[in-house]
Amino acid sequence: MTLRAALAPLVAGSTWRRGVFLLLGGVLALPYGVLAVTFAQMLTDSEIPRPLVYVLLVVAALIAVVPLLLDGSRALEIAAVRALLGVDLPDPAPGHRGDRESRLRSALWIATHLIVGAVVMIALFSALPMALAFIAQQFGVGDELTSRERFGPLDGRDSGWLTLAGVALLVGLGYAVAGLGALAVSMAPVLLGPAQAERIAALEARATRLAERNRLARELHDSVGHALTVATLQAGAAREVLDSDPEFVRRALAAIEDAGRTAMDELDHVLGLLRETGSGRSSVAPQRTLADLDRLVTDARAAGLTVYDRRDGDPAAVPAVVSREGYRIVQEGLTNAARHGHGPVTLRLDLHPDALELEMENALSHPRRSGLSHPSSATAGLAKPAHSSRAPGRGGRGLDGIRERVLLLGGRLTVGPDGDRWLVKARLPYEDAR
Repeated sequence: MTLRAALAPLVAGSTWRRGVFLLLGGVLALPYGVLAVTFAQMLTDSEIPRPLVYVLLVVAALIAVVPLLLDGSRALEIAAVRALLGVDLPDPAPGHRGDRESRLRSALWIATHLIVGAVVMIALFSALPMALAFIAQQFGVGDELTSRERFGPLDGRDSGWLTLAGVALLVGLGYAVAGLGALAVSMAPVLLGPAQAERIAALEARATRLAERNRLARELHDSVGHALTVATLQAGAAREVLDSDPEFVRRALAAIEDAGRTAMDELDHVLGLLRETGSGRSSVAPQRTLADLDRLVTDARAAGLTVYDRRDGDPAAVPAVVSREGYRIVQEGLTNAARHGHGPVTLRLDLHPDALELEMENALSHPRRSGLSHPSSATAGLAKPAHSSRAPGRGGRGLDGIRERVLLLGGRLTVGPDGDRWLVKARLPYEDAR
C-alpha cells in the first residue's frame, strides 16, 4: 500500500461527511447526558428521598426510550444516512406503520448512533485540543500549557515526542472517524433497511402505480385512437367524393368535428388525472359505459362501417367497471374493423346476471394472404369502409389493451382469425368487479 493510499481516508470528502453524521449523534445525545448527570447528582444527594428519585428515573427512562421507537425518528435517520453517509435507503412506505422488527432495529441503530456520536464528540473536544497543543509547542506557541505538566512518561521538555504524539492523535482520530463511518455505511442497510412487510407494501404501491399508468395509456389509445380513425376515414372518404357528393362531404366534416371534440374531452380527462393541481383534485369527466354504446355504433356507421348490432339485457344492471371496460373493448373492436376490416361488423352483447358476453366478427381483408394462424396475432388485416380509398397504417396496441382489460377483470378472451373472419369474443364476470 502506498503512502497516498494510506492517507486517502484522512482527506476524503466522504470521511468528513461521515464525521458530521457521527457528531450529529453526539449532539442528539446531549439531552440524555444532561439527564444522566442530573440523576447522578440526585442519587448522591442524601436530602432527596430515594423512592422519589427511582420513580422519576423510571418515568424519565420511559420518555427517553419513546423517541427511539417512533417511525418519525427512523425516517429522520434514513434522511441523514442518505445525505451524509451516501447510502441509498428507501423512505418508509407511506401509510405503512413499522412492525416490531423494524422498530427494534431502528431503536438499536439510533441508540448506537447516539453512543458512538457522544464518544466521537468527547474525543473531538479532548484529544483534538491536546494534539494541537502538542504540535504548537514545537514552534514555541503555548509552552506554558505543557511545560509544567506530565503526560504519562513525557513532560514539557520532551517537545519532539510530544509533537509526534500530537500528530499520532490527529491521525488516529481521523482513522477512527473513517472506520466508524465505514462501519455505519455497512450497517445502515441492515438496521434501517425496509422489512419484508415494507418491501411488499412498496411493491404493491409500485404495481398500483403501474396499473394506473397502463389504464390511462389504454384510455388514451382507445378513445383518442378511435376518434382519429373516424376522422381519418371520414376525411379520406370525403376527398374521394368532394366534387360529386357535397352533402356527404358536409356530413363527413360534421363527423370529424364531433370526433375531434370527443377526443379533446377524453384527452383533457386523462391529462387531468395525470396532472396534480393545488387542490389535490384532478379534472373529472364522465366515463363512457355501455349506456353510450348507441352513440359509438352511430359514429362507426357514420365513418362508413356497416354494423349489425344485437344486444340482450339491461346495461344499467352491469357493474360500472365492467360496463366501462366492455365499452372500451367494443370501441377498440370497431376501430380495428374501420381501419383494417372488410365488410360488415356483427356485434352481439349478452348481459347475463353474472357476466357480460360480447362478440364481434367481420371478414378479413385478405384472408388468403394474411398468413395468420394464431389467435394472439395483433396484425390481422381488417379492411377499409366503403367510402374510403385508403386506411391508416398498421394496427397498434389495441389488442394488447383488450387483453389487459379482460385479464384485470378475470375474464376470458378469444381474439384472432376464425376461418375467413376476424373474431373478438370476451366474457367479463361481475363477481370480481362489484
